[in-house]
Amino acid sequence: MMSRPMLLVVDDEPIVGAVMKRLAEALGFAVVVCSSAADALATLARQSADMAFVDLRMPDTNGIDLLRQIRDTVPACEVVLMSGFATIDTAVEAVKLGARDYLTKPLDFDRVTTLLKDVQDEVARRQRLLRTESRLAHELEYSGMLGRSAAMQEVFSLIRRLAPHVRTVLITGETGTGKELVARALHQQGPRRSRRFVTINCSAVVETLFESELFGHVRGAFSGATEHKAGLFETAHEGTLFLDEIGELPLSLQAKLLRFLENGEVQRVGAVEPRRVDACVFAATNRDLQQDAAAGRFRSDLLFRLNAVEVNLPPLRNRREDIPYLTSAFVSDCARRLKKAVLGVTPAAERILANRAWDGNVRELRNTIERACMLAEGSLLTDRDVTRDAGSGGSMEAGAAVESLVPGTLDRMERERIVDVLRTVSGNKQAAARILGVSRRAFYRRLERYGLHTASPMTSSGPTRI
Repeated sequence: MMSRPMLLVVDDEPIVGAVMKRLAEALGFAVVVCSSAADALATLARQSADMAFVDLRMPDTNGIDLLRQIRDTVPACEVVLMSGFATIDTAVEAVKLGARDYLTKPLDFDRVTTLLKDVQDEVARRQRLLRTESRLAHELEYSGMLGRSAAMQEVFSLIRRLAPHVRTVLITGETGTGKELVARALHQQGPRRSRRFVTINCSAVVETLFESELFGHVRGAFSGATEHKAGLFETAHEGTLFLDEIGELPLSLQAKLLRFLENGEVQRVGAVEPRRVDACVFAATNRDLQQDAAAGRFRSDLLFRLNAVEVNLPPLRNRREDIPYLTSAFVSDCARRLKKAVLGVTPAAERILANRAWDGNVRELRNTIERACMLAEGSLLTDRDVTRDAGSGGSMEAGAAVESLVPGTLDRMERERIVDVLRTVSGNKQAAARILGVSRRAFYRRLERYGLHTASPMTSSGPTRI
């Protein structure tokens, strides 16, 4: 049985509270109406709220200040500001502070209904997620990897089918997608699970030491070789050797790797006789080895041997439905390790995480959550927690995320402002951009966004108001 979402309405006009209460209760909300900020904060001290509609101007405070207090008190509460004196500056400030929307009075009740239904759906989804988390654990988690998406379920299925039989695999995917986890899963699910899993990052070894590191050396093979040393291939005998960033392996060693793959022999530096070694070889790369082979940077015959079986990992942007589950797992793990009382993320933070580019994929998401947990002051990670201290790239993403959350009402206000300025300057786009204080490129993007790039500037009639 799902619990009803809780709505708080804060407005000193009784008619607004009464109408909002009737509308929200008809949709299934529990509603509390307050006529002042003090009453609202007292209510929130007794019970949480999932959503709040707050008037901008009230006798004891203003809506912006109450927005800040609500976010500090109940970070998960979605706040919508209402005002009969709307300005673009106030709307932008509200959205930047985490407001869900900014509505002008008289209220557009179609928009109000949409907002209520959206939050109702989000609350129901969170409740379903909590209820089914344990049931889905087996489905979502596989050998340290997490994913409910069709793409990741296919990867899990492929690992199950390959693990009992495969000896050589090429694992491809962008940086941070979890290629080593795939290699470990193949090893753990295979017949050599009780043997060693040995890893080497080919981009992290000095080239002059590479051959000795992989294949070993005999005493006196070179200056400093004072004793015999087994290489990583021998160390992985009867187990698995994982070669990460295989594309960085020097050409001079690719022939020796090919020899091992073909006949199972390695030769220590300075040795006369080769040694027989039985080891699986799993290799991973984020490079296009086909392109490298065509350019002469990678042996095509080695690529052929490695690529007999390929496991390709999708980037996080192509499996966004997995982000909430990954986020939940990372929050739990980081909270435990850091001894922080963090339980989850707010809806605003969840939206930002869902829409980021994630060029660094799952690794970047994990690092973002870990940093946010370190900085968090409450039980829920807020949008500020998941965007601050992220460097210039993070700031740009945060700005883009805020822009993506700008609602229909604010869009309409910005569009009308652009139309007014264009009319004032007789359609001169360069002059309009200068007056609005944006670059010409940014201005043209807005024209395209609002359908003004080809049409003559006209005011929008807007939706019917009640």
